[in-house]
Amino acid sequence: MKFLLYPALILTLIACQTKKEEPSAEVVKTPFYVGTYTDGNSKGIYKYALGENGKLSKIGLAATSDNPSFLTISKDKKYLIAVNEISNEDTVGTVSSFLIKGDTLESLSTVSSGGAHPCHISINAQNYITTANYTGGNVGLLLLNQNGILSSLLDVQHHSGKGSTDRQEGPHAHSSWFIPDSNEVISVDLGTNELWFSTLDIDTKKLLPSSQQKLKMNDGAGPRHLTIHPKHKWLYVLNELDGTITLVKKNADGIYEKGTTISTLPADYSESNSSADIHISNDGNFVYASNRGHNSIAIFKTNPINGELTVLDHESTRGDAPRNFSLSPDKKFILVANQNTNNIISFMRNSETGLLNYVDEIEAPKPVCILFQ
Repeated sequence: MKFLLYPALILTLIACQTKKEEPSAEVVKTPFYVGTYTDGNSKGIYKYALGENGKLSKIGLAATSDNPSFLTISKDKKYLIAVNEISNEDTVGTVSSFLIKGDTLESLSTVSSGGAHPCHISINAQNYITTANYTGGNVGLLLLNQNGILSSLLDVQHHSGKGSTDRQEGPHAHSSWFIPDSNEVISVDLGTNELWFSTLDIDTKKLLPSSQQKLKMNDGAGPRHLTIHPKHKWLYVLNELDGTITLVKKNADGIYEKGTTISTLPADYSESNSSADIHISNDGNFVYASNRGHNSIAIFKTNPINGELTVLDHESTRGDAPRNFSLSPDKKFILVANQNTNNIISFMRNSETGLLNYVDEIEAPKPVCILFQ
């Protein structure tokens, strides 16, 4: 009997060894790039990935670059363009273009941004580029060719004037935006406390003043960024200095007018704060804004009739100085870059309520900008 058990045991062992394991489901990952300040441990632009479950992973250094604080990508997704927020002996910063090559970025060209400390960059469908030069107080215009090479400066829009606070002693262009399906460009100047309107003239390759040249924000507001409603001619302007959002609408005569203004902070918060970034959901139902100081993402519901905002919540960013944040391409997640605590936070976004739930956290050296590929 003892010897008869051996063949059965051998057959069982063979069956166990030859049994195929079920393959585990692979998590789909969406790559994104992180622009940084390089006055500490950072060396430039880094590449990360967001899993479909909201988990974050680091791929590595994609390109060495000097203070690549804000990033954008060409419409064909082949080229990444970054400002270098610096000031050299000619008191100008630079703009660099890179070929996206696997997990690395291959340097292609670097040109003048038109002014010192460029802090924002935008690109339109024809690959025209605007750079907002903070210390320079101006906006530069460039063009990216089909090979990813940047032109020299085509034009520079110089701002003038000042606001009412010590941060507004002169012009400080903080961002510049192409309005979709038009040649309209809106530049946001924290120093002059105004929106500046211009038209991109394709024939002359210049930024020409629009019939309405400027729109002043509330005294001391300090406009920084804006977001555009996807269904209406509404703008939501984020004001850094007083921590507010101002609704701006275009009237029947095509003139932009100020609407209501709402705070990005809880009513009982009285400590220092500077608001940083703003985005709207693709359905136009929710607006999100970041607060540095309160260290939160303020969440608002939009009124579909008049565009006015109602505050829903303030979600802690689990770090210090949330400089920039970004909605994932599928709009299911929001990633927040906490500049002073060197971390990126992943939140799952409820598309019905607009509210956020924490998912994950990862280290990143002085993160300033998050750009999905």
